Amino acid sequence: MLNLTTIIETSARDHSEKAALIFGDKRLTYAQVNAAANQVANGLTAAGIGPGDKVALTCPNLPYFPIIYFGIVKTGASVVPLNVLLKSREIAFILEDSQAKAYFCFQGTPELPTGEEGWTAFGTVAGCENFWMITADPAAPSPIEGATTLGQFMAGQSPVFETWQCSGDDVCMIPYTSGTTGKPKGAELTHANILLNAMVSRDLAALSVSDTLLVTLPLFHIYALTVQMHAGLLAGGTLVLVPRFDPDTVLQMMEREEVTVFAGVPTMYWALVNHPRLGDYDLEKIASNLRLGCSGGASIPVELIRAFEAKFDVPIIEGYGLTETSPVVTFNHLDRVRKPGSVGTAVWGIEVKVADPEGNEVPRGQEGEVICRGHCVLKGYYNNPQATAEAMRGGWFHTGDIGKMDEDGYLYIVDRVKDMIIRGGFNVYPREIEEVLMTHPAVSLSAVLGVPDDEHGEEIKAYIIRREGVTVTEQEIITWSREQLAAYKYPRLIEFRDALPMTATGKILKKDLR
Repeated sequence: MLNLTTIIETSARDHSEKAALIFGDKRLTYAQVNAAANQVANGLTAAGIGPGDKVALTCPNLPYFPIIYFGIVKTGASVVPLNVLLKSREIAFILEDSQAKAYFCFQGTPELPTGEEGWTAFGTVAGCENFWMITADPAAPSPIEGATTLGQFMAGQSPVFETWQCSGDDVCMIPYTSGTTGKPKGAELTHANILLNAMVSRDLAALSVSDTLLVTLPLFHIYALTVQMHAGLLAGGTLVLVPRFDPDTVLQMMEREEVTVFAGVPTMYWALVNHPRLGDYDLEKIASNLRLGCSGGASIPVELIRAFEAKFDVPIIEGYGLTETSPVVTFNHLDRVRKPGSVGTAVWGIEVKVADPEGNEVPRGQEGEVICRGHCVLKGYYNNPQATAEAMRGGWFHTGDIGKMDEDGYLYIVDRVKDMIIRGGFNVYPREIEEVLMTHPAVSLSAVLGVPDDEHGEEIKAYIIRREGVTVTEQEIITWSREQLAAYKYPRLIEFRDALPMTATGKILKKDLR
C-alpha cells in the first residue's frame, strides 16, 4: 500500500515545528501544512469525492497549492494541475477531457483574472460538479457571485484525516501535455512514479533537512512539482515560494532566507546574470549559502553556465526529463565528472538509449531519438490508448527528442521534435496556434515556428497569408491572439507572405521558412 502523501505526513511527524513553507513574511510548519491538507481532504470527502475521481487545480506558487494538492491525493483522487495562464476554452477542454469532478481555482489579479477564466470554463462543463475559489485572503468573500471560497469550504473541517491507502500503480496526478503534436493529453502519473522520482531527485541534489529551496518555477509544472516540492518536503527542507519570477525578488529571498538550492530554466539564469542591479545585492552572502543550481526545461548554453558560475560561485547542474517521465531521466550526478553541455547520465532505475526509427540503439556519438524505460514512465495517456501505444512502442517511451550519447554514457540533446517550440521553459505546439489563427477572418493560411531569442530561448513567429481583399496589421493579429491563447503561447512576431513553401502534397515546408 502506498500513498504519495507519506511525503508530507512523515515530515510532519519528524519535523512538526520546522518551517515547511515560506511565503513573504508568512511561515507554515510541517504540522500546519499537513493539518490544513487534512481539512481539504475532509471537505472533499464530504462533497462525495474519493478514490479514482479527478480534481483540477489552478494556483500559482502560494501555500494553498501544496495544501490543496496533498489534500486531494489523501482522498485517493487524482490532481489535474492547470497552467495559471490558460484561457477559459483551454481550461474547459482539460476539465472535460480529464472528467474532473471538482475544480479549485485561484481568484487571480486584475492583470491576470484567473478566477474569471476558471469560473467561465466551469460553467460550460456539465460533469464538473464543484467549484471552489481560492482567495488571496482566506477570510475574504468570493469575488464572483455564486462561487464558494476555499475558506468557506475548509471551515469546520477536522485537521485529522485517515489517508486512503492505495496501490503504487494508482494514478495520483494527470498533468496535461501535448507530447509532440495535437491537442493536450493527460499524462497519468502514479504514486510510485512520483514518489520514486522524488526520492531520486532528493538524492541527486543531496537534499537534507538543512536545505532551503527557492521555488519560482511554477508548481503546476512537473519540474517544480517533483524536483522541488516533492523532493524538498521529502528531505524535510524548507520551500521559499515565489509566485512569479522576478530577478529582484529572487535575489532578495536568496539573501534574506539563506537559500541553498535554486532550480530554474535557462531564461531565469540569463535574467539573473544580466540583471542591471546585480551589484545592489550581497553576492558574497548569497554564494556562501547557495550550494547548487539546477537547470532543466530547455538546453542551457555553456557560456551561460560559465557566466552564472563566475558571478555566483556555484555549479549549475543540468538534467533532462519530460512531463511523461515524472520528470527526471538523466542528470549530471554530483559524484561524477560534470560535462557542461551534457544533460548527464541515466538516473537510478532508468534505462536510456539513443535509437533509430525502428528502436535499435545507434552507435555512440551518432544522433537518434532519445527513448527510455523504468519507474519514471507514465502509466499512459488518459483515455487515449492510441497515443499511449504510439509513445510506448516496443516497451520504451519515445521522447521525440533527438540526442546523442558519448562513450561514457553522457547524453546530449541535439534537437527537439522539429516543430515544437520551447519558450521560457514552456512547450508550445505550433499546430494548436495555427488552428486558432485560422479562425481569424483575415487569415487564409498560417505556419508557426520558433525563432532564436536571447531572453526566452525561442520566440513564436507566425507566417500568414491574408485572405484576398482583407487588410489586417501585424499588431491586430498579435492583440487578437493574446485574447485567444495563454500568454506564453501567442505569437509575438508576424510576417505576412503572398505564399508559403509547400511540398507537392500541400504540406508546408517549415525547414524552408527556417
